[in-house]
Amino acid sequence: MVAVIKTSYSLHRIFNYNENKVKDGVASCIGAENYPKDLADLTLTNKLNRLLNQAALNENVKRNAVHISLNFDPSETLSNERLVQIAKSYMKQIGFGNQPYIIYQHFDAGHPHIHIVSLKVRESGQRIDTQNIGRNQSEVARKNIEKIFGLVKAEDSKGNLSYELPPIQAQKVQYGKSATKRAITNVLDTVLNSYKYASLPELNAVLKRYNVMADRGSENSTVFKKNGLLFRVLDENGNKTGIPIKASDFYNKPTLKFLQDKFSQNESKKLPHKTRIKNILNTALMKRAGFSLAGFIAELEKAGISTTLRQNENGLIYGITYVDHTTKCVFNGSSLGKLYSANSIQQRLIQSSATADQIHTKKISEEFPETQLPPLPKSADPSERNYLEELTTTNASESSDSLLELLFQPEYTNEYIPGHLKPRRKKKRKKRI
Repeated sequence: MVAVIKTSYSLHRIFNYNENKVKDGVASCIGAENYPKDLADLTLTNKLNRLLNQAALNENVKRNAVHISLNFDPSETLSNERLVQIAKSYMKQIGFGNQPYIIYQHFDAGHPHIHIVSLKVRESGQRIDTQNIGRNQSEVARKNIEKIFGLVKAEDSKGNLSYELPPIQAQKVQYGKSATKRAITNVLDTVLNSYKYASLPELNAVLKRYNVMADRGSENSTVFKKNGLLFRVLDENGNKTGIPIKASDFYNKPTLKFLQDKFSQNESKKLPHKTRIKNILNTALMKRAGFSLAGFIAELEKAGISTTLRQNENGLIYGITYVDHTTKCVFNGSSLGKLYSANSIQQRLIQSSATADQIHTKKISEEFPETQLPPLPKSADPSERNYLEELTTTNASESSDSLLELLFQPEYTNEYIPGHLKPRRKKKRKKRI
């Protein structure tokens, strides 16, 4: 099981997000705990007002909404009753057992999962501290629930952390084949909080893997001047298609301001992983597969690093971005240092290729020394072939002459004389002072 906990400034947003899923037929409300009525008797107004009234008991808590998703392995089949039991046990163990919360089951992903909507204000008006709740209380609760309910352990599912959604769950968006906004939302939910990016090009390097792009528009456009942001769908060739959707239209509001805050936070989080990716790049450059740009990119893919090239209209490469799917870090080439920028990488590949040619030439000279030339090519020109035959004959005669001289040299024998037949050397007497 994988648990993801998010907080928000608006209960309306996360409530409407889940209820809209229910209207679209891709989710259902399966539970409402600590409500005065049964689920069947609750209206939309009843569900929301119960949360809003309790949140109003402490207006100092600005980020008062809590949105939790519990994700299960695709091989698991869980009934509604089982999912409600898991949700109750989880909420109790993380300290939200007495809070009002609503449970939704979603069907719009390749794995079973539920969403839970609650709040951080108790009935007494006291604030619930959620600092590091994902790493502490949630981690303990997850492991206990996996044992109690016999669920697939998160460690056995590609080693993902309990508070991170595996990016493989985000399905690629194909315009016209799926609900565009819903599909983009699934991708954003996975990427925005899982990967560490420090600029818009770095974010797009990840999003493009799912045929999604964050677009500010041209510098003269109204969107760019007003610091707006659009999310677009890309076709299989990477071209923009369909109608763009404003960032403010999504429930989690992935606006430019939101992303800029993420950029500053992720800048420091990426630093410990710089050395790792540099070492992998240097190793790939030293291998034979790295003597071409395509071979270099293929070598990085084996190490779990995807590469995005930025080109101008003439096809000239002016930028390169590396996405490390192991550490979830994204690095622009120049941010790693001058040696890892697009221009430097291409130059180093050329130098590696030249070095490879020198090594190849040296091996040929070792296999075929001066006295022994390689076989004549069949397709050689007649005049060239005559010259090569003459050169081969000359070298062969020279080698035969040197061989005869070697054969007729006087043989050197080292005659052995026993030690007792050798004359004894006189020992020099030391003069006494």
